[in-house]
Amino acid sequence: MNLSVKIVEPLKAFFLEVGELSFFTANFFKEVFKPPYESKEFLHQCYYIGNRSLLLVGVTGFIIGLVFTLQSRPTLEEFGAESWIPSMVSVSIIREIGPIITALICAGRIGSSIGAELGSMRVTEQIDAMEVSGTNPFKYLVVTRILATTFMLPVLIFFGDAIAIYGSYLVESMKEDVSFVLYFNQVVNILEFSDVLPATFKSFFFGFAIGLVGCFKGYNCKKGTAGVGQAAYSAVVYSSMLLFIIDFVAVFVTNIFL
Repeated sequence: MNLSVKIVEPLKAFFLEVGELSFFTANFFKEVFKPPYESKEFLHQCYYIGNRSLLLVGVTGFIIGLVFTLQSRPTLEEFGAESWIPSMVSVSIIREIGPIITALICAGRIGSSIGAELGSMRVTEQIDAMEVSGTNPFKYLVVTRILATTFMLPVLIFFGDAIAIYGSYLVESMKEDVSFVLYFNQVVNILEFSDVLPATFKSFFFGFAIGLVGCFKGYNCKKGTAGVGQAAYSAVVYSSMLLFIIDFVAVFVTNIFL
């Protein structure tokens, strides 16, 4: 009896939360096309999410480029294939490494921030006060943040990819006498439309997932002030898991059609 309860209760809670998230998502698509549009708050969130994440994304991308090149170079040297380093690094970063690692970094930076911010507003009854004053808190707080993460994450991923490839070039310029123009000519020549399009397309879904989960956890925060920390923590965990699921689906679909 106790064993069945231990199994059934977590499953029940899981499916209940999935249902609530589904209703939350449906409400977002309902509100996003309904005027009035909070364009000023949307631009503010784009600045907050994009500009304040640039340094972290840039440093992460630079380290990825350095480490990936340093780790792969000895193996390629054994086969005399050092000339393939720009091609291999650029395709790997653009297709997979850059988007997923940048998205995970942003899930920790942005997802936790949104969860904690909305959770604090829920606990301190600021959201309830907005409802009483006639403001639509869902449109003002949730819709703007989800749209901002959806549109800014591809920009951050593009920036991180560029910095990562530049970091790879620095390693090659120190190891070999490789010019900047030659290195990036090899990068551009190897990249194809089928490499860039799927990575860009799935980055929008990454941003949507981070914003959706962060807003869902923060907006529905409970259990007083202790729930704020739980909202921030669960926003990072659930969004990270969702990112891996989206990435798997994107790679699976890409392999079928491209």
